[in-house]
Amino acid sequence: MILITGHVILTPEHRDRMIALGAEHSARSRGEAGCVAHHCHVDVEDAMRLVFVEEWKSIDAVRAHFAVPASAAFVAEMRALSPQPPVIRIYAAEDITAKLMG
Repeated sequence: MILITGHVILTPEHRDRMIALGAEHSARSRGEAGCVAHHCHVDVEDAMRLVFVEEWKSIDAVRAHFAVPASAAFVAEMRALSPQPPVIRIYAAEDITAKLMG
């Protein structure tokens, strides 16, 4: 499983547009092959930070996601609207819930 976390800093003048872009991107991404989950959230401790949490079945699914033209357009628009570049972290993960929770 591949987990992706990321965030982008919102600006007051573009906040609504950036949140709408995030929601649209997450909804579109959930329809892609290999996407298990893709959500964006406004940070409850910093209302000017939009957080992304994604789960993918494989690195190949992530590569395909990054190759989608709409994904590149999303990143480009977010980058243009934010005062800082978006942050992304990609992890290979193992679900150990059953081991810990029984």
